[in-house]
Amino acid sequence: MAEPGVTVRPARPGEYARVGELTVEVYVRGGLVRPDSSYVERLRNAADRAAKAELLVAEMAGEIAGAVAYCPPDSPYAELAAADEGEFRMLAVLERSRGGGAGRALVQACADRARDAGLVALRLSTQPNMRAAQRMYERMGFARTPERDWNPVPGVDLMTYVLALRPEGRPGPGPRPG
Repeated sequence: MAEPGVTVRPARPGEYARVGELTVEVYVRGGLVRPDSSYVERLRNAADRAAKAELLVAEMAGEIAGAVAYCPPDSPYAELAAADEGEFRMLAVLERSRGGGAGRALVQACADRARDAGLVALRLSTQPNMRAAQRMYERMGFARTPERDWNPVPGVDLMTYVLALRPEGRPGPGPRPG
């Protein structure tokens, strides 16, 4: 279901630099990542996400308002999902565009892709201070999976959620090793 006024589509190569800067802006200005973190370069590298996952953008009024990386099971960007699950990463919506449906539309596009691929669930990781995003996920039907919470690096605590895509779908066993 599309959000009114929001168009979700694959990012174009000429937009990768803008998407990378947008993602850095959201994560650094939002206090989610320190400006000197090595993760900033990973956030900036939208071209790599486009090559190894599916990089989606949300447009509002002809401008890119946000982006997300949808990770099918074979994507090296999938950190949490089992072989029959999709995952999304690096959801970023510009502060001025929040509340307009861009985040929801991007998450829904990921859920639609996973469902269309016959996957049983869609997974995500989020930081504890991302409360607005967590409320959105819960309104969309995602459930907390505290048994799958993890720490990619010391001092970074991630909470996990899952969206069952089929009634018979059951969450998979656990995070990927490695």
